[in-house]
Amino acid sequence: QVQLVESGGGSVQAGGSLRLSCVASRRTYCMGWFRQVPGKKREGVAIIDSEGTTSYADSVKGRFTISNDNTKNILYLQSDSLKPEDTATYYCAADMLPRCTYCTGGSCYTVLDIPPAVNYTMDYWGKGTLVTISS
Repeated sequence: QVQLVESGGGSVQAGGSLRLSCVASRRTYCMGWFRQVPGKKREGVAIIDSEGTTSYADSVKGRFTISNDNTKNILYLQSDSLKPEDTATYYCAADMLPRCTYCTGGSCYTVLDIPPAVNYTMDYWGKGTLVTISS
């Protein structure tokens, strides 16, 4: 079992920055940030695997940076140039998948964008931290 605790959310104006943190109770192979707005589907934001390879959603590329401190089991999300559409509850997630990749039926997907038809979700989730961006 892995416990995840997020922090760092808050309210900022558009163009501002926030740094989210997630403390994990132990190290995992794959960690990531996801976000959800009430009434909408949860979406992947960024992931990082045990080798430090990262992937980002197109909507945040160039603005968000995921990183981790493996000595302290802390995951970060540096969010810059924030936009009102970034408003959401941000969740930290973790998994033991190698390279953050799930394979089924001859196809492989990163956990960042597994199609809805593929029934898979990451094993461990935090309770979320709210980010509100005002225009």
